[in-house]
Amino acid sequence: MPIAITRRVSPAMARCELSHVEREEIDLDLAARQHADYVESLRALGCSVNELPEEPELADSVFVEDIALVLDEVAVLTRPGAESRRPESASIEQVLAAHRPLLRIEAPGTLDGGDVMRIGRTLYVGLSGRSNQAAITQLRSLLAPWGYEVQEVAIQDCLHLKSAVTCVADGLLLVQPDWIDVSPFGSFRLLTIDPSEPHAANTLRIGEKLIYPDCFPRTTARLRKEGIEVHTVAVSELQKAEGAVTCCSLVFEPLAV
Repeated sequence: MPIAITRRVSPAMARCELSHVEREEIDLDLAARQHADYVESLRALGCSVNELPEEPELADSVFVEDIALVLDEVAVLTRPGAESRRPESASIEQVLAAHRPLLRIEAPGTLDGGDVMRIGRTLYVGLSGRSNQAAITQLRSLLAPWGYEVQEVAIQDCLHLKSAVTCVADGLLLVQPDWIDVSPFGSFRLLTIDPSEPHAANTLRIGEKLIYPDCFPRTTARLRKEGIEVHTVAVSELQKAEGAVTCCSLVFEPLAV
């Protein structure tokens, strides 16, 4: 059974870091209800959810994906690109220590988990405003003993790599071609988002099913035409904080023994 680590919405969410969207008023009560529905979707798709309490002073702390990478053998604690987010690591470190040996990115490296897409033994890492070359170099060295390949990917006009591409089925990627250099993905089949839904490339794959925002009906239709089972959730308030469905959980299998 997959494990999913989540964290409840912070009451300070209105102070969230923003890079590519305009600040809007966030309805915190609605954000909390939407997050609760998201957590229930994780459970419905077979995850064992460890839901952490809110961090009252850490505005972006609901977006736990950015704080760590969890691989088969180890976990890597990132060093988020936004300095305000670095205190989020302490509680995540305590939880992950029960599941994996821990490695970490050190200064001057900065890395957000949202910039990392793992497919098999390859980690595609976005070179973004939050993740830098120093971190990519460190990650390559840290993971070499386990045979992982780390490949950087150029992105533009978006926060993270997984704003522009996610894996939706074996051999199939959902992409926003305006935001990403697709040349590193030559061995994959690419499904483009509907052009009227520019933020539609972020999906969370659980087994052979997807958790996906309910506000992209045209791209949802494209996914379902591929035979993919799509479970939609409302995430309007989380999107105002520049979040998406991958951001709100760390999903991984129990450590093999």
